[in-house]
Amino acid sequence: MSKEPLIAARGVWKFFGDFAALREIDLEVAAGTTLALLGRNGAGKTTLLRMLAALSSPSRGSVTVGGWSLRQSSARARLGIIGHGIWVYDDLTAQENLEFFAGLYGIPKPQPQIDRWLESTGLTRVRHSPAREFSRGMRQRLAIARAFFHDPDILLLDEPFTALDDRAAALLSGLVEQAHAGGHTVIISTHQLREALALATDVAVLDRGRLAFRGPNTPELQAPPEDFYRQFTEQNAG
Repeated sequence: MSKEPLIAARGVWKFFGDFAALREIDLEVAAGTTLALLGRNGAGKTTLLRMLAALSSPSRGSVTVGGWSLRQSSARARLGIIGHGIWVYDDLTAQENLEFFAGLYGIPKPQPQIDRWLESTGLTRVRHSPAREFSRGMRQRLAIARAFFHDPDILLLDEPFTALDDRAAALLSGLVEQAHAGGHTVIISTHQLREALALATDVAVLDRGRLAFRGPNTPELQAPPEDFYRQFTEQNAG
């Protein structure tokens, strides 16, 4: 019995000038899936994730969430995003950052949630300090709080383990596991195989802008990192 996909990229190409960063991507993700989006540097992972997050548009093809175009705010409001830019406001305090995002998502009386997320990310002590004074790891923890704050249906995480200390990495892994247990959909774009494969139910591999593999996460995929991508590159070349 097939599930209607929650997320669908159909015939997606992305050009930067004459360079095709993505080529004819057809990718469907069912609700409740935790998908590891893997590939070497330059494979197109961030480019695809930015399109799924409505931060970029396909040059050709379409991207939909729940059957809606991502141009609709009703689709974008379902997303929680962690990206390379971290997306916290330097001149706002940790408290003010979360207040701002609570307002964006129309969350009434958000203070208990703000308190809970600052506590769980270890930022209570610096709640009234501006984010520009934070280390990268602290900023990343604030980004985690912001991404999960409004209990989104879909989490799009681009290299989320970068710059995290062990405590924060364990926190993020636990939050992803909780999100999956709660029926949420998660896409983790990363080159960190161990962390991603420990969490994923499904795997997609990009190779030079093409979808080289899409399938369930199986024990056979748990190969040493130096061998992991070679099998998909060779399949693609053949």
